[in-house]
Amino acid sequence: MIKKSKPEIRDRTIFDVEFIKVVLKFVFSTWFKLTGWKTTPSAPEGAGITIAAPHTSNWDIIYALGAAIIFDIKIYFSIKESWCRMPFVGPIVLWFGGIPIDRSSKGQGQVAQIKQFVERHKESRIFFLFTPEGTREKVASWKTGFYHVAQDCGLPIFLAKVDYRTKESGVFHAFQLTGDKDSDIATIQESYKSVYGKFPLQQCPAYAGPMPKISEAEAMAMRALYSFKGVATLAEIAARAKFHEVTTEMLDFMVAKGVLERVTVVADGKTISTYRLTMAGNGCLLHLSPTLA
Repeated sequence: MIKKSKPEIRDRTIFDVEFIKVVLKFVFSTWFKLTGWKTTPSAPEGAGITIAAPHTSNWDIIYALGAAIIFDIKIYFSIKESWCRMPFVGPIVLWFGGIPIDRSSKGQGQVAQIKQFVERHKESRIFFLFTPEGTREKVASWKTGFYHVAQDCGLPIFLAKVDYRTKESGVFHAFQLTGDKDSDIATIQESYKSVYGKFPLQQCPAYAGPMPKISEAEAMAMRALYSFKGVATLAEIAARAKFHEVTTEMLDFMVAKGVLERVTVVADGKTISTYRLTMAGNGCLLHLSPTLA
């Protein structure tokens, strides 16, 4: 019996063929317009480890691929190795940028291979797409191999979504790792609680409803508060935001929205109200800002 060779990631894919790129861009642009879909406002430059969630349908990859083609981005995506071994289908998957993932015990050392591939291409504008849920079925937690690849390769994590409620596909934030894995993953996951998958009951983390409506003034206050990496007073937020109309009423309104929480402290015998972003606020902020310093 002849042993089938292991499918390998291709250095050249469909994204390297100019004529095909033009044709596909026309096809996907037309399809998006006819079906009411749109891309996110912009896409980051350079290479990044890109995660797409929630992943509840094979259509997710198609919409993500469409957004990448419209933005002229070369994309690689993780997919079960069994798909890459299928006659006729396998070569097509690899040609479109498939990264074959072997989830069996025989797949040990695979992350290292992916890292080596990423290292070879990290100077290009390439998005390496991973689905942290690892499957379309309901799961209890994410697989975090993407975080280690980003950390070891010194790349940001691009947060991509395929939102079936808003019909929007693409990257909404370039996340810079802080080194605190648990905090980073929790913040990233929080941002995905407002993204509606094709089958929302299967997504992880669970869908919590659409993101609250945030005005530009509120967004400015949130960005200012984020920069403190902790709690801040009304005066500190207003000074950092360079926005003098920040009021207690405005911040209390944001507390009611669930994006801020009030923390009362006593200093020099005086009671002072300070504010900090909630975990939901951190997740919301990732949607409001392409990047955060």
